[in-house]
Amino acid sequence: MALASGLAVGLAWLPASPVMAQTPSARGLPDFTDLVEQVGPSVVNIRTLEKVRPSAAGAGTPDEEMQELFRRFFGVPMPNGPRQAPRQQRPQEEAQPRGVGSGFILSSDGFIMTNAHVVEGADEVMVTLTDKREFKARIVGADKRTDVAVVKIQATGLPAVKVGDVSRLRVGEWVMAIGSPFGLENTVTAGIVSAKQRDTGDYLSFIQTDVAINPGNSGGPLINMRGEVVGINSQIYSRSGGFMGISFAIPMDEAMRVSEQLRSSGRVSRGRIGVQIAPVTKEVAESIGLGKAQGVLVRGVEEASPAEKAGLEAGDIITRFDGKPIDKPADLPRAVGNTKPGSNVGITVFRRGGLRDLSITVAEVEAEKVASATPEKKAPVASAQHWGLTLSDLTEGQKRELRVRAGVRVDAVADAASRAGIREGDVILAIANTEVTSLKEFELIMSRVDKTRPVSVLIRRGDGAQYVLIRPAQ
Repeated sequence: MALASGLAVGLAWLPASPVMAQTPSARGLPDFTDLVEQVGPSVVNIRTLEKVRPSAAGAGTPDEEMQELFRRFFGVPMPNGPRQAPRQQRPQEEAQPRGVGSGFILSSDGFIMTNAHVVEGADEVMVTLTDKREFKARIVGADKRTDVAVVKIQATGLPAVKVGDVSRLRVGEWVMAIGSPFGLENTVTAGIVSAKQRDTGDYLSFIQTDVAINPGNSGGPLINMRGEVVGINSQIYSRSGGFMGISFAIPMDEAMRVSEQLRSSGRVSRGRIGVQIAPVTKEVAESIGLGKAQGVLVRGVEEASPAEKAGLEAGDIITRFDGKPIDKPADLPRAVGNTKPGSNVGITVFRRGGLRDLSITVAEVEAEKVASATPEKKAPVASAQHWGLTLSDLTEGQKRELRVRAGVRVDAVADAASRAGIREGDVILAIANTEVTSLKEFELIMSRVDKTRPVSVLIRRGDGAQYVLIRPAQ
């Protein structure tokens, strides 16, 4: 108070300045109350369930050590930990909670948008509205590559969101999120747009914000001050598993394009031309006479692919596709992927000192390639094989995508690990309260573990983490 009073007295004698007179002392913070009332009823809570098989039912009731490790990793208590029923009290084949996410109503007849990773692997999807009505939802379609999914509930007269124009979104403007972080329904957070066109993946550029997003917010809307949805909250950058000031949202124009295909056919059709690409460095550009670093280098051409038929060669530099400039490697897969299969488009390449225009007919990405790239299978390490696991180290790209600092990926699963409920694609973060940073560290930990007793394992699956208890064979 003394400092504030002194400042006021010290400024009192200053003469009025024209500049000071014209500049407002404070613009004031925005009021989000009307936005919450307007958009809040369109936001839903999504719970996913999975049917626990008899061999995996009740595997791993969390104890005090597990809860402590969860707090150490994520900075919060284990969600629903103390309320879990003892193993012997769980009926076999009972649908057990799998995860919590968010979503929002696209149309009054019950179409709802969320993230693909929210509903991935779920046996049942339950949607709860703000008026507490609950519906069992049908998954219309999910696209892993963009992380967009559409589900449908049997209801009418629902309050649908207004979709905003992402091109009007400006860096620095206020935005708001509504979702269910850690299962806390209808939680409102706000911040500003930190950046646009942020490349964190190979297919989409994201909206970056500083809006607080945590596990459970996934699939919820990012809302501008006009009450329009401009993105789907999808990712965070974190070293702890929780919010650290950087969040990413899928731009709504991209999400709507994907959702329209999901609603019409249940899948997304994308183009491909069959090339392997790499960046063009400044040194390479100067040495071949291209001038500035632009385009993408063709490292290889698939046999019998559209690229081979069009005459592309290894060493070509693609500078334009369908009239659009290609400035960096991410531009080409996005441009090709957004092209309707069967379309004949122009492509410009730089080859041996000059530009050439070619014509290429775009093919369709095979269904299994749309979902995700198949990881290279590695031979099981000895200790992992004891549990029935085939593991591999995470690449730096996978760590960024999964938002983890360490861990090992499960490439295949059988025996004890399978009975415990571990799945292919899970990431093992810790064993017996010890962090797993690599395969080498996994082997070291396993050498000290008593394999005749149940062992607690912390895994990352989708947007959340959970414990399983691997039991020795009887």
